[in-house]
Amino acid sequence: MGLLARLRRRPAVPSEPAEVPRSVAIIMDGNSRWAAENGLTVADGHREGTRALRRTVEAAIDLGIESLTVYAFSTENWLRPPAEVDALMEIFGETIERELPDLAEQGVRTRFVGRRDRVSPELQEQMADLEAETAHRDRLNLWIAFDYGGRAELAHAARRIVEAGLRPDEIDEEVVGKHLYAPELPDPDLLIRTSGELRISNFLLWQLAYSELVFTERRWPEFSTDDLRSAIDEYSARQRRFGAR
Repeated sequence: MGLLARLRRRPAVPSEPAEVPRSVAIIMDGNSRWAAENGLTVADGHREGTRALRRTVEAAIDLGIESLTVYAFSTENWLRPPAEVDALMEIFGETIERELPDLAEQGVRTRFVGRRDRVSPELQEQMADLEAETAHRDRLNLWIAFDYGGRAELAHAARRIVEAGLRPDEIDEEVVGKHLYAPELPDPDLLIRTSGELRISNFLLWQLAYSELVFTERRWPEFSTDDLRSAIDEYSARQRRFGAR
């Protein structure tokens, strides 16, 4: 069996995964393609993607996942057509206002990872308010990577280390980790990418060092609870060695 076929092979969906990862990350890909396939606008695809996010978070709660990190908007996404970027900003604000507070009632703490200085003051305020309002929730940590890039994060960490005046012999992996955007964000046990693409696209470059990767053909707007369970089942069937034998 070829590499591509092995990467895309999906096991049967179990009723309950054998082992649930503590921390899961998702590259939510395929909104635009799903919209095109269904005769809808790109904005429609992104709005449907927010509904997929809600049901995925609720499924993660039910499965006992502790931390979920989702790739919402990358540093490269600014290169998209201005009309699409404007729509994404509007939808992002809608999601903070309409979807995420309901998840907070279910015990979800929301935090944002990445830059905030390139969006409107109103959106920055929405993000800060939601973080403050959900700070005491502890059923699931939802990390939303927004205006995020893995290389930018590492450059940010390097700048902070230099600003701290550390000597070269004081710098190790622990020091670098403490200077990332969110040092408390756990390394994902499992990364899921939807829509059939087989790359990580500048997402969590430091944190994904030993993550298990699962790729699915499913477009993000149609990603279901069964798809999440299937990815976790594939994860639970693997033996993680972390470089050892």
